[in-house]
Amino acid sequence: MAKRRQTPLRTSLEDVKAIKAAPHTPQTASSTFKLAFSDEEFMTSEDIRGVRFQLEYLKPEFRLREAGINSTVVLFGGARIPEPGKDAWAARNETQKRNLEIASRYYTEARLFAQYASLTAKALAFKEYVVVTGGGPGVMEAGNRGASEVGAPSIGLNIVLPHEQAPNAYVTPELCFNFHYFATRKIHFLLRAKAVAIFPGGFGTLDEFFETITLIQTGRMKRIPVLLFGTEFWRKIINFDALAEAGTIGPDDTKLFSVVDDAADGWEVVREFYGLPVVELG
Repeated sequence: MAKRRQTPLRTSLEDVKAIKAAPHTPQTASSTFKLAFSDEEFMTSEDIRGVRFQLEYLKPEFRLREAGINSTVVLFGGARIPEPGKDAWAARNETQKRNLEIASRYYTEARLFAQYASLTAKALAFKEYVVVTGGGPGVMEAGNRGASEVGAPSIGLNIVLPHEQAPNAYVTPELCFNFHYFATRKIHFLLRAKAVAIFPGGFGTLDEFFETITLIQTGRMKRIPVLLFGTEFWRKIINFDALAEAGTIGPDDTKLFSVVDDAADGWEVVREFYGLPVVELG
């Protein structure tokens, strides 16, 4: 007996197009006539917040799986840190201008660190140790730029902010994501992370550092290399020894991260932790 030929199901996109082509009447003009998933007013309503959370998690997850990316190396750091020789656009006074220009060395170190990670990723068919940043300027740009310079893809996890800029030009377009919720963005920063490199930065950078180290400290995340770049900066900003002396963190909690000053030393920590082969920058 011959099998009955199955009629292909209409796709959601086809139905959206069909509704747009429907005759214009008071009924079809009503927002209630729109398909739920194509109704922006409904999809952005307070009652659908949980669904939006899920969608913001799923979209990057699907795309990263499709790209075959299993693990990442995360770079956090100040958006205001300029490339060496470039204007310190974020400075509000002469003191800030001078300090940001001095801090521009970390743009270079982030760029080189990303090259170390990306050359390792290249040897592993870009499935492991893929660079990921917040997609913006400063240290983020340096990270994506370093990957691009050695022919490697890199990820940008952008977020919509009142004064946010466009994604930097070095993020791989197919791996350039945008978020509304900080929470779902944070999940994707750490979900695949094999190492986290934290360069001098502001509130956002401190937030990401403390969140990462808290997850490791509490056992909610496996131990991975966490690198603080800039001995002088971090010694001035946070007195870790004072926290330990006060008893508010354990005596060994300061061993959950490493403080380094340059890309080569930082990558050596990662390389030794995972037993990776040595890579040489060109």
